[in-house]
Amino acid sequence: MSFTSSNKGARASKMWLWLLVGASTGALVSAFVAWLIVSNNSVSASTGDNESTDSQEKQPLYWVAPMDDSYRRNEPGKSPMGMDLVPVYEESSQSDSGSRSPGTVMISATIQQNIGVKTAPVHVGKLNQTVTTVGMVSFDEDKIVHIHPRVEGWIETLHIKSQGEEVEAGQPLYTLYSPELVNAQEEYLLALKRSDKRLIEGALQRLKSLALPDAFLTQLQTSKQVSQTVTFSAPQSGVVEAMTIREGFFVQPGTTIMSIAKLEHVWVIADVPEKHAANIQLGDIADVEMDYLPNAQWQGQIDYIYPSLSETTRTLKVRIPLSNRNGALKPNMFTNVTLSSSKQKTALLVPKSAVIRTAEGPRVVLSDGQGHFKSTNVKLGQQDTRFFAVSEGLLPGDEVVVSAQFLIDSESSKNSDFERMAEPDHQATTWGVIEQITASNESEDSVARMTISRGPIEKWGRGPTTMSFALSEHIDSALFDVGDRITFTFVTGDEFVIVAMKHGANDSAMSKGVTDHNMSQDHKMDVHHD
Repeated sequence: MSFTSSNKGARASKMWLWLLVGASTGALVSAFVAWLIVSNNSVSASTGDNESTDSQEKQPLYWVAPMDDSYRRNEPGKSPMGMDLVPVYEESSQSDSGSRSPGTVMISATIQQNIGVKTAPVHVGKLNQTVTTVGMVSFDEDKIVHIHPRVEGWIETLHIKSQGEEVEAGQPLYTLYSPELVNAQEEYLLALKRSDKRLIEGALQRLKSLALPDAFLTQLQTSKQVSQTVTFSAPQSGVVEAMTIREGFFVQPGTTIMSIAKLEHVWVIADVPEKHAANIQLGDIADVEMDYLPNAQWQGQIDYIYPSLSETTRTLKVRIPLSNRNGALKPNMFTNVTLSSSKQKTALLVPKSAVIRTAEGPRVVLSDGQGHFKSTNVKLGQQDTRFFAVSEGLLPGDEVVVSAQFLIDSESSKNSDFERMAEPDHQATTWGVIEQITASNESEDSVARMTISRGPIEKWGRGPTTMSFALSEHIDSALFDVGDRITFTFVTGDEFVIVAMKHGANDSAMSKGVTDHNMSQDHKMDVHHD
């Protein structure tokens, strides 16, 4: 009895123990499952918040037609041409917005690829100063002989019948009757008859001064007969370039009877457009071609630049002498002329395809390589077939958009000031006075340098001082002189390098902040660096 009760109590104790273990295990499992659910919800909520934030940050401003930026919609769709509308984003980050100038547009890499955005670097180089223009063949005026009579008379016989006729040296041109020539012959024969050497010499000199041919004088001395007419011959071979008389005409000194021009040498007069006039100088090579002889080419050099522009064509005429022994070059023929300028200067170059022409002036779209784009004004200089020289608005190494820039520029211009609103920290613009210039060929490292008494730089807290600056390759030191007042932009690095410079400075600012030129007794300048 006692044994039986004891066994039952042991079994009941074990049952309670198992129930207690099961309840504990169940509680633990329930707590673990509950923790998983809560954790999963927290992660989902966090992920959802991030996605919502990302979605909010990347929300397009609007959608625009790829081929017409004026067609805009507030949601995706098709353009009138059936193309997918392109989303346009603008920088929305508070920190980025504060550091970027107005008008900066952000475009994702996918959209850049879709609309075909391409960039190219701004670099320092030399323009290909080749000018292609037209010209006209003309006679070499140095080889033209004008025929004038020395006395009054009448043209008895004209041996040349028309303009353009070829003549040989010594060939008869015209026969002249002149009472003055008859009298001169009679005086000479009378002197011969008297055997007066002084009279003979005087009469003979008079006949020569009237341009009588030597053969005629010999015949007169031999025959002692006065000739009523005298025949005059061609002084050189060539073609009759002009003829103003006919048989029977009365002529007198000053009358141009005819002109004879040689064709062995000719001139090509080329018209250079006004915008290229500064690139042309004496000695430049000229290649001349003509349509009627496509496989022939002549080469010469500019030997004269005319002093004024044509009022009608606004072109500058240049002269190119050419050899024409085969006579292929005919006066008044048109030619194609290619001038290769030797006047090539180093400049900051931007691709012509990057330049956007507007009523306010040219501008380009800058890219920072991180998907941000900004329109900025530029000042252009000379050009060739591929590049413009840039004097203001860009720096070496800038990336400019050369494809799809019109669409980006349209978006950037909505809120853009079209200027660089803030200079980089390593760049500053100020004014100064040039104290010394060292040309590149005089410098040990072939870099042109200037010593400048500059004004203060407020953003760096720097006062006025005298410093030495290196010049960027595209700046020509020959355009400036010691004592010039200038405004310039420089960048810092291993040394101070001027990247932009122009004449002129604010006089009122200079009067307030010009530094003293710290000159020693021997007038050598003490140069101080910041």
